[in-house]
Amino acid sequence: MKLFSDWGFTKAGWRTNDRGEYWVVAQALLIVGFVLLPVYQPAGFRVPYGLIYATLPIALILFTGGVLLAVRGLSELGDNLTPLPHPKDQGTLVQTGVYSVVRHPLYGAIVLAMFSWAVLQLSMTHLVGAIAALVFFNAKASREEIWLSAKHPEYATYRQQVKKLIPWIY
Repeated sequence: MKLFSDWGFTKAGWRTNDRGEYWVVAQALLIVGFVLLPVYQPAGFRVPYGLIYATLPIALILFTGGVLLAVRGLSELGDNLTPLPHPKDQGTLVQTGVYSVVRHPLYGAIVLAMFSWAVLQLSMTHLVGAIAALVFFNAKASREEIWLSAKHPEYATYRQQVKKLIPWIY
């Protein structure tokens, strides 16, 4: 299909993982696994009265932040968009808009949405899943940054000035 080839997928890549195809498979499995996780709260777990009302606003803030990162990241990345961690051959380095605040807003968006769900459900399993996603996307972003640094000499400076996954935090 043309969309997959436009993104940089090739038959050879699926065999050799030249552009990080296996990262995409692992990402899909991680997201599906998170969705299928059961909600688990330890026996006897009780949220202090009144604190339960704080979970909804916290979850909404995290989710809204994730949605904003995703929408802005997708729109500002434009033709550079690919699910592969390897940048497109004709791609350019985007450093404006949301990319001036966070280097990997799409990864950060997924992580924030997962933490949002964990908070909303007060689910230990989802909290562990969100932490696993943070570790995974940090590793995927690190691999991507090796390729971005090789392709764009200015990436080293950009990397020192802008947070990796979560705006102003990490």
